[in-house]
Amino acid sequence: MLKIGLTGNIGSGKTLVGKAFETLGVPVFYADLEAKKILHSDRLRPELLAVYGSEIENNTQHTIDTKKIAAIVFNSKTELAKLNKLIHPQLRLDFQKWCLQHGEKPYVIQEAAILFENGFADLFDKIVVVAASKKIRLERVLLRDNSNKAEVAARMKNQWSDKRKEAAADFIIHNDGQQLILPQILKLHHFFSNP
Repeated sequence: MLKIGLTGNIGSGKTLVGKAFETLGVPVFYADLEAKKILHSDRLRPELLAVYGSEIENNTQHTIDTKKIAAIVFNSKTELAKLNKLIHPQLRLDFQKWCLQHGEKPYVIQEAAILFENGFADLFDKIVVVAASKKIRLERVLLRDNSNKAEVAARMKNQWSDKRKEAAADFIIHNDGQQLILPQILKLHHFFSNP
């Protein structure tokens, strides 16, 4: 079974591409979603409280408030590194267990925004980058997340540049409105299904 990494900067359309692969019957592990599950579970609660203090708790439910953590980490590379150091080993383990459940498939995909940045590239046989211009990505995120430009810019600063990601990729899906993405996805699906 091939393990495929699917990445791209914020607003590139990587989740859309992941969903398209799912409709083709490909199992997709969404790293950001799984990381949020880890944050909402009690698995890292003691470590998170030790690092960030009780102010990250949701006072009424005594759970970790991910919005409070996001406010801390997206403005500080140091704080983001601390959070990643806690979550990424758990995420890596969860992905490996998840892969075992899909061993009969020719390939699986992990969709992750910061696949290169978090040192996960070694987990994959091939890496696909979804690419779109910064202008298009910014417009998409502003519409999608109801964010402001400063918030989006802060998140973009924590990601590799488009050129750097594309240079490190095995394949690039162009999602800039100039090319249809479905033919690009189908071509890769055929390639990965028949290694």
